[in-house]
This record gives sequence, structure tokens and C-alpha cells, in this order.
Amino acid sequence: MNLRRRKKLQERLVEAAGFGSDRQVRALLRAGADPNQPNRDGTTALYRASVQNRPENVRVLTAAGADPHQESGTREEGLPLCAAASWGHNDAVRELLAAGADPHRAEDGGTGHTAVSWAEAGGHQHTLTLLTAAATR
Repeated sequence: MNLRRRKKLQERLVEAAGFGSDRQVRALLRAGADPNQPNRDGTTALYRASVQNRPENVRVLTAAGADPHQESGTREEGLPLCAAASWGHNDAVRELLAAGADPHRAEDGGTGHTAVSWAEAGGHQHTLTLLTAAATR
């Protein structure tokens, strides 16, 4: 696959991850989109699915090998679990935890906030309960 086609696929995957169906995400992955490759803005599909609370897309992406510990870059920055926790997106948080995301992993290369601290700051008590329960397992 040529570079131009690969870039277009990645753009479409990131967009579908946040605003499309799991069927669309699966089709793009079958077409050759990489679940870990960011789009031209540095945003990963898993981050976009997490921040938009698309748990079904989180599930499809992690099953395809998307790394829950890969940080998204430039415009939308951070870890997928931190993004979901900061907004109290409990369904996405559950999927990320099931995929092995660490609730105590700090974003920004280990110097930033954790999902736990984001949930606390946002007052998302149920999210905080999910994260702390996962951390004690």
C-alpha cells in the first residue's frame, strides 16, 4: 500500500473511531489501517474513541492490537484512559481497563496526570471507583 493511501486510511480510522460505528472501524482495519498509527495531527484512534466515549470502538481497536498505553500527540494529547476518565466516560474506562490499561500510569511521558487524578479532579466518583477497584486487583 502506498504512503498516500495509508495516510488516508489512518485519517478515516481516527475519525470513525470517534464518530463512526464499530462496523466502520472493523472495515478500515481490514482494509489495512493500523490501530496504533496516529493520524497527521498525532491523534490515535484509541484516544479518539476513548475521549468520545465509544466503548464498542475501544473494544474493536484493542482487540486489533491498539496499545492502551500509547499516548496521543499534538492536538489531542494524552493516554486513552486519562481521556476517558477526565470526562467520566465509564463504559470506555471499563473497556480500557479490560484491555490492560494502568490507572496509575502518568501521561506526558510519566510526568503528567494519571487517570485516577483526572477522575478525582473532574469529580467523577463512579469512574474513580472503577479505577481504584482495577488498581487493587
